[in-house]
Amino acid sequence: MFRFHEEPRGSYTLTMMNLPHLELLQPDDERRIEEVFAELRIRYKDYKDPWGFNLDLCEKTVRKVFPMYRSYFKVRVFGHENVKDHPYIVASNHTGQLPIDAALITLAFAMEVSPSRVLRAMVERFMAQLPFVGDFSAQTGAILGDRTNCEYLIDHGESILVFPEGVRGISKNTADYYKLRPFHQGFYRIAIQKKTPILPVCVIGAEEMFPFVFHSKKLAKILHVPAIPLSLNYFPLPSPIDIYIGEEISIPSHFEEDTAEKEVKENVYHIENTIKRMIVTGLKNRRPFLDPLRKPISKFVIKEFRTKGNT
Repeated sequence: MFRFHEEPRGSYTLTMMNLPHLELLQPDDERRIEEVFAELRIRYKDYKDPWGFNLDLCEKTVRKVFPMYRSYFKVRVFGHENVKDHPYIVASNHTGQLPIDAALITLAFAMEVSPSRVLRAMVERFMAQLPFVGDFSAQTGAILGDRTNCEYLIDHGESILVFPEGVRGISKNTADYYKLRPFHQGFYRIAIQKKTPILPVCVIGAEEMFPFVFHSKKLAKILHVPAIPLSLNYFPLPSPIDIYIGEEISIPSHFEEDTAEKEVKENVYHIENTIKRMIVTGLKNRRPFLDPLRKPISKFVIKEFRTKGNT
């Protein structure tokens, strides 16, 4: 299902001299951005968005961050061919302490998937209420992840990006990297109602942006925030990112809004298990970065996955 390109393996020394040089947009990137946003302007010509979605701001943002995507994180995307021209609920693992994974997935679907689309990421209420951040997120496509908002967007032909682990997905200590938290079922209930297929996605590499992290639950509770990561670094390291897009998972035709909890749970578990398998594949083909830390984590995740009978 996925194809890999071999790259020379070697050690990675964390010095300022090793940080990638962030070049300005290259001519090919300029042309691609122009093509993508010409296409998107046709798509969104008559679209009215109640949250203030602003395509011009999206283009300006892409021009500023695409060098990071291309040169700093060296993003690779596998499974382009699995994306068809209809709305999806894109479900991904959540990794990396900060929602950088959401930004990278959104860039991948806009710049490297055809037809281009702006994924509408569902964000936690805490983030949506932050000054400036909440407004900027809404204008660039992210909205508060409640059911009414999701249904509105799907009805208008948009694809949704969800992280079924919730904030627990990025609130992991180092020892728990790449171990999925149990999925919430809300996204699947929406998929049932709207008969919208699920597109499983996994991100490999975002955990290593912040390699040594401890979460203080007591401090987070005192400050009334979802998580407080205590890290050796607060600017993401240049960990190479791989994004895997799996085959779409259709909703059973006989499922209705009142489908029994047991059946829904089984199907959500199937999606969770699919993403676990994608993570195992991704870890096996991971590019070298902080290998003394990465390899033990990868071996532990793969061993745990197999021990639970997930083949």
